[in-house]
Amino acid sequence: MLERNLQEVKARLARAAAKRGIAPGEITLVAVSKTVPAEQIKLAYNLGITHFGENRLQDALPKIAALPVKPYWHFIGHLQTNKAKQVLESFKLIQSLDRLKLASVLQQEGEKRDCTIDVLLQVNIGAEESKYGFQTEEVHDALAAVVAYPNIRVRGLMALAPFYDDPEAVRPYFRRLFNIFKGINIPGVDMKILSMGMTNDFEVAVEEGSNMVRVGTALFGERA
Repeated sequence: MLERNLQEVKARLARAAAKRGIAPGEITLVAVSKTVPAEQIKLAYNLGITHFGENRLQDALPKIAALPVKPYWHFIGHLQTNKAKQVLESFKLIQSLDRLKLASVLQQEGEKRDCTIDVLLQVNIGAEESKYGFQTEEVHDALAAVVAYPNIRVRGLMALAPFYDDPEAVRPYFRRLFNIFKGINIPGVDMKILSMGMTNDFEVAVEEGSNMVRVGTALFGERA
């Protein structure tokens, strides 16, 4: 089933990339593996998926430790400041920098480790009270503040979009964030990644400028 699902996701990505006029290889597929056992993650890795995303640290760490393979791990969930140290031990990209307090804590950890921490600024593009992230009008000032931390490297933006049954309804949100993304010109900000789109709407996200999608259900099936 996983192999069949992966081929379908790749076909959907290819069609969306073609509409935008880019190669499918320009889009990074992040497999969201929350609640997925380590055996399935290993199978997905063997099928060619190298990027995986987890949003709950306590669930992710045992799987990461058990896996004989070492994918590129993305932390995509709300990160509590007291868990920052543990996340940095296993994850290469934090997609969910959603507040300046977290940036301060990450900077402290980066100083202790003498390392650079790659992050995406999380944007709540639908201004939903139930979701974390900076509002679109806060993005520029937030980036200007985070870039002052020498041990944090901002690689781009991550979107939390509203859910609609019709993915076309999300298109204006993706388009707005892409315009913000392209308009950012802050020294020290390496604006390369725009992480937008999940199972229900990743084609629209790609058409509107996303170069990284986070897909779980379409790969691993429905989960509890």
